[in-house]
Amino acid sequence: MANALPDLKLLRIFVSVVRHQGFANAQHELNLSTSAISTYMSQLEAALGLVLCHRGRGGFSLTSKGELFHQETLRLLAELEGFEQYAAALKGELRGTLNLGVIDSTVSDKALPFAEAIGAYSQEHPAVHLHLSVMSPYELQLGVQDNRLDLAIGAFSTRMSGLVYMPLYREQHWLYCSSRHPLFTERRIPEQVITQQRMVGRGYWSQAELARHGFKHSAATVESMEGQLILVLSGAYIGYLPEHYAQAWADKGDLRVLLPATFGYQAPFSMIVRRGRSREPLIQTFRDLLKAQLNQA
Repeated sequence: MANALPDLKLLRIFVSVVRHQGFANAQHELNLSTSAISTYMSQLEAALGLVLCHRGRGGFSLTSKGELFHQETLRLLAELEGFEQYAAALKGELRGTLNLGVIDSTVSDKALPFAEAIGAYSQEHPAVHLHLSVMSPYELQLGVQDNRLDLAIGAFSTRMSGLVYMPLYREQHWLYCSSRHPLFTERRIPEQVITQQRMVGRGYWSQAELARHGFKHSAATVESMEGQLILVLSGAYIGYLPEHYAQAWADKGDLRVLLPATFGYQAPFSMIVRRGRSREPLIQTFRDLLKAQLNQA
């Protein structure tokens, strides 16, 4: 290896290329041409004495050593960013980028003062750049695990190793049908009739999770609450929705809760960070602000 540590610019280009799965896809983020990216990648490989990736007609893929180097590069860049944040904190100021993640359709949830926490954080630390991503629970956990996200909030039915889960509150869900559905005007509906209806499942639910909510199979699948609401409003399906999200349509008479005593459930919300990162200044400051907002709610 020609150099013990390659240029950090080359490492960041490498991470971007891997994230976008190719040179062409990384152009916009890097503001570089594909030929320039190719040149930088060749420089990195020459400095390391390794072939990191395959590129060509067969598409982009990492070599086995490239996979290992990518994981170590992510760890190194995260530690460097943490060090920069620590040095800034010693001077009494926070700088850098805070990457936040949250599941969709939480904006109507009064139990989660997420917008208020972000507002307070931005006012107190104007030099910090916030990047907010809305993802599925599975994607949020992966993002925190590989350091693409610093902190995320959601309901996680399964847990991943290497993450710290901090309980926040519980979100109420009910099973709904719309005014277009045949059950909407029925008075007393037997449980077995409901379980035979065409039901909307979620892509991140396992079969066991679906069974816990009273159904053996789903007739449709969504990846977001908005998608779930659209299918339920169609009248062709029934499905679970957070109470706060469905309330506006329920108030208008477009949605009805089905057998709440049987099918209602509460989703435990957590804040997650990667193990070992919770005390980094950017992350800890946001955690503290969110907890303060929750105590006021």
